[in-house]
Amino acid sequence: MDRSELRPGKPAHMANFHFVYILRSTAHPERHYTGLTEDLESRLAKHNRGEVSHTSKYRPWQIEVAIAFRSREKAAEFERYLKSGSGRAFAERHF
Repeated sequence: MDRSELRPGKPAHMANFHFVYILRSTAHPERHYTGLTEDLESRLAKHNRGEVSHTSKYRPWQIEVAIAFRSREKAAEFERYLKSGSGRAFAERHF
């Protein structure tokens, strides 16, 4: 792997992945949030600092599940699916 492809502070084996994640509020466990990011740790920190308007009311958050994709397009497609009615039902059953 070319060093220029690596992001600062990110392990080489996790570089160039796109993560679809589901968060669960620890204060309100019935609340979930689904998102997409290239930096899972940093994104979780933003959610927990209240910097994401959709999640600030129900913090703190923890990662329930995260799935890594090499393809951003496939990750975005899976995120859209999880936000659909059938995708939410799938996530409730399996995650």
